[in-house]
Amino acid sequence: MKVAAVLVLCGTLFCLAHSNTLDSCEGRCGASLDNTYTCQCNAHCENFNDCCTDYYTLCKDAATSCVGRCGEQYNAQNPCHCNSLCPQYNNCCSDYSQLCDSSGSTTDAEIKAVSETLYTLDSNKASASQLKIDPQALVADSQTASQNDLSSSRLFSYLDEGTLFSRPTYAAFLALLDNYNRMTGTTESFTSQQLAEQDTFLKETMSNTAVGKELFAFLYTKGYYGSEAEFIQDLKNMWFGLYSRFNGKMDSSGFEHIFAGEIKGGKVSGFHNWIRFYLLEKTGELNYYSHSFNGPWTSYPDVLGMQFMWDGYYKQVGSAIIGCSPEFDFALYSLCYITRPGKQCRLSVGGNELIIQTYTWENSFYGDGKKFIGSAYPATP
Repeated sequence: MKVAAVLVLCGTLFCLAHSNTLDSCEGRCGASLDNTYTCQCNAHCENFNDCCTDYYTLCKDAATSCVGRCGEQYNAQNPCHCNSLCPQYNNCCSDYSQLCDSSGSTTDAEIKAVSETLYTLDSNKASASQLKIDPQALVADSQTASQNDLSSSRLFSYLDEGTLFSRPTYAAFLALLDNYNRMTGTTESFTSQQLAEQDTFLKETMSNTAVGKELFAFLYTKGYYGSEAEFIQDLKNMWFGLYSRFNGKMDSSGFEHIFAGEIKGGKVSGFHNWIRFYLLEKTGELNYYSHSFNGPWTSYPDVLGMQFMWDGYYKQVGSAIIGCSPEFDFALYSLCYITRPGKQCRLSVGGNELIIQTYTWENSFYGDGKKFIGSAYPATP
């Protein structure tokens, strides 16, 4: 009788408590195997047929939604995620943009504020006495495909190379420009010296300048990176990692496309850097035709949308931030790509709005599924 009473008591009271803890997935979704529980709450339980009865409701269905999960820590057991890094890894839940904001944890206002700070900190930008441009012909958007040379003079009429190019970030940038073959379909390869030049560029622009330090500090506080070393390594991968734009050859990277420029399909592809433009125009390899956009800025940096011929290949609209330092250019594109991958990124520069359009590279990945930079450039109306 005593034994029976205990069994009855277990059946009425103890087992009720038991079902509320050991037989439930409440607070246990994705947890590793634990034999102290009578049932499990991770993906393996489906194979072993030992899932708790509320597994599908609490874990399976909930794991595919961001309801109550925005900003959560990464859990490899979850089939999709709801934190600020999921857009880069392409593993967000389907309702992430709707529930967690398409920007993840970073608002447009925050991005505009930090871009203004970066602008203020850019002590290496060109001054009016160091850089003079002559935009000349302004054409309508409907005329940009005409390939008419409407400007008799060069765009860049003067640059104080001696002062600007002797600065460490400029020197590090210049060292990279001859490391690439502009023709897509031609495999890129780097010597040990050229790889070291990539590291030097990242060190000089991101680790040794106020602009780079501010960018890291912002992204660190927003949870994108846990250390400066992680930040620098990710920049190296996303910017300098090789992928194929044509015929399966490892022929391109975000840096080459945006800063050095490429030729694909018989025309200029990418090419959104003013220093590269200046150097090629100086040697006669590039002929400036006209511009279709001139930003509202009255000092540097400014923004132009340009038409030009690069050694026989035409660029219909090549937009660039003119007169900024390499670290500022690199920082703005990085900020926008990290916080707004594949989207328009609204910045504030000197009190005026600047929109950067970013594109992710969708055909190959680095690390644990992260996307390379496909392109980034100033969007012109």
